[in-house]
Amino acid sequence: MNIREPHDKTPCLMIQGCTSDAGKSVLVAALCRVLARRGARVAPFKPQNMALNSAVTVDGGEIGRAQALQALAARAPARIDFNPILLKPATDKRAQVIIHGRALADLDARDYHDYKPRAMKAVLESWRRLCAAYDCIVVEGAGSPAEINLRDRDIANMGFAEAVDCPVILIADIDRGGVFAHLVGTLELLSPDERERVKGFVINRFRGDMSLLESGLSWLEERTGKPVLGVLPYLHGLYLDAEDALPREREAKTGAKLRVVAPAYPRISNHNDLDPLRFHPEVDFRFVGPREPPPPCDLIVLPGSKAVQADLGWLREMGWETAIRRHLRYGGKLIGICGGLQMLGRRLADPLGLEGAPGGASGLGLLDFETTLDREKTLENVGGVLLLPGEPALAGYRIHMGVTSGPALERPATRLNGIGEGAISEDAQILATYCHGLFDRPEALAALLEWAGHKPIADFNPDERRENDIDRLADAVERHLKLESLAEWLPALGGE
Repeated sequence: MNIREPHDKTPCLMIQGCTSDAGKSVLVAALCRVLARRGARVAPFKPQNMALNSAVTVDGGEIGRAQALQALAARAPARIDFNPILLKPATDKRAQVIIHGRALADLDARDYHDYKPRAMKAVLESWRRLCAAYDCIVVEGAGSPAEINLRDRDIANMGFAEAVDCPVILIADIDRGGVFAHLVGTLELLSPDERERVKGFVINRFRGDMSLLESGLSWLEERTGKPVLGVLPYLHGLYLDAEDALPREREAKTGAKLRVVAPAYPRISNHNDLDPLRFHPEVDFRFVGPREPPPPCDLIVLPGSKAVQADLGWLREMGWETAIRRHLRYGGKLIGICGGLQMLGRRLADPLGLEGAPGGASGLGLLDFETTLDREKTLENVGGVLLLPGEPALAGYRIHMGVTSGPALERPATRLNGIGEGAISEDAQILATYCHGLFDRPEALAALLEWAGHKPIADFNPDERRENDIDRLADAVERHLKLESLAEWLPALGGE
């Protein structure tokens, strides 16, 4: 990173939301792309993120997946400073705390609250480095700033904005209903100084007749004294890495030939690994939730998990173990990625209690290996080949805490950085790997689909699709957001 001497104050703008999944992440990504198009060196920044989808940075750390997407939108290498605090929940009350890309400890909610003053120091260290290296910064809040029980020691929303004197825009999702209540209620719950910091509103995911909304917009501006800076349309089918939430809608397809399912277990992580399947025109993909019977399919994918033993228990409770064995008896294919790989072995051991109480559990026993969790976390970007016919190119990353050993690894599934990794069963029905991004390269994706039973006709490049959708999102923001008003805080938006 090229560090320059800071001048007066690095231009910045913070996007806070009335709720989780209001559109903060996508608006930050869109603004980063708009600014990058105009030649600005722009950095995304999220002080504190709670998410199970993560990525490995160029400087060897771990950040939220949404910040990696925003870095892509900004045309900047993903760095740990873009997301200095990452919380990865292991239970409803406990999370792994990652500071500057490295796991620090597992803390419960009370202990982390006490730790926040030290966490804020890490946040401000990253902020100062970004201010010295970039022309402007677009900041994303977390959850809602109106969570008054979390106001004390806040580092994710207004606490951070006030610490660095950053202006704020509130975004709300009209598609869920109650948008005016969300915006007015959020504003009312802020302190007078915080309300003054809010410069305006953005309404997200609008579909319908704009003329029917205008009276509400006028009322909102009169009621609050704040301008509506834009109404963004509902954009269907955006291929963008989700921060955490599973996709709201299933992709409608008419030419799907291959049926693929994945269990949506409670601590599913890095489910964005499966986005290339969700968006491939020839794949009928679906997540299967709790109490839903696993449907007949050609391929089952077991994705990553932050609590492998607990999620394996959930799989058994939901009837997946029986369904998987039946699926294999009838010739179906099975892929396990990261935590999914660990579930496929003979045993899972957690002697240190890293994902719950110390102990162990029997795995599905479909591959002859076992995994022991260890405090040392593997974090690396990898490249290599998939060990299927033609050895298609593969690129991705590894994030895991387990050490896996056993005879099944003598039939590796990939060769990453020159070393065999993962496993393919002797009957070639099961493939297991620690490599996230397994489906991202078009050659590897096509080979895996053919291995699963369908040779694709259409070419599909996930990276190109993602880039095109970032541009589509940025185009919508340029059309529907009053960028000239935002130029007061981000001067690069003032002209092409």
